Formats: sequence, structure tokens, C-alpha cells
Amino acid sequence: MDGREIKDVGIAGSREDAGEPGGPGRAAARFARPALIAGSVVAVVCVALLVIIFFLDSFNATVYSVGGKNVADATDEARSIRDTYAAARTGGIIFLILGAAAAVAGGAVLYRTRATAGRSGDDDGDDVDFDDLAGN
Repeated sequence: MDGREIKDVGIAGSREDAGEPGGPGRAAARFARPALIAGSVVAVVCVALLVIIFFLDSFNATVYSVGGKNVADATDEARSIRDTYAAARTGGIIFLILGAAAAVAGGAVLYRTRATAGRSGDDDGDDVDFDDLAGN
């Protein structure tokens, strides 16, 4: 060897594994983008689910009221129509809140670490144009 020390950077090869500065904020930033994407997808799917449930509830109430009955009555039949999608509605709202919270947290971490996201240890700050790259 020529005297240079080779660091064991582990499987991931990340800066945290190599002991270089970056701190715990860099570790959180690694998971921020997937959390933002997953949270956004979950929130959009839950909103679509809740819209579908709203339309199904409206349809059921309309069909039930065609015979002159009211879905707000205290009868067992009206109560069962109101409670048909209660579990799906509750689950949709819970997952919507969790997905939105994950998306907001991921976005906040990405926003907080935006200045350090593109920097690496081997960047010396020199501007390189096309002539430098082409060798002219």
C-alpha cells in the first residue's frame, strides 16, 4: 500500500458509517423522502376512499328514502344503513391523519436539510464548464 488508510464504511457506505461529520440530521434526511412519498400516497388513497364512502352513503340514504322513510330515523334498519361504512370511514380518517403527518414530517426534514442535501466531502467548490470536461 502507499500509506493511505482505508476506512471500513460498512454495507451502506454512508457518511454516518464512515464516521464523517453529518450528524443525526443526515440519518433522518435519508428516510424523509420515502416518508414524504408514502405519506402522500396514503393520504391521497384515503381521501379517495372517503369520497367513495360518502357517495355510497348518499346512494344508500337516497334509495332508503325513496319509500318515504328517513335515514335519520331511530329504527334498526336506518341505524344499520348509517353504520354500514362506519369502520371504513373511521379507518380512512385515521390513516389519512397518519399519512398526512408522515408527509408533513418528511417535508419538514427535507426542508430543514435542503442546504446540506447536495453537498459531499469530495466537492472542492470549483466550477467546471463544458470546455473543462471536453478537455479543450
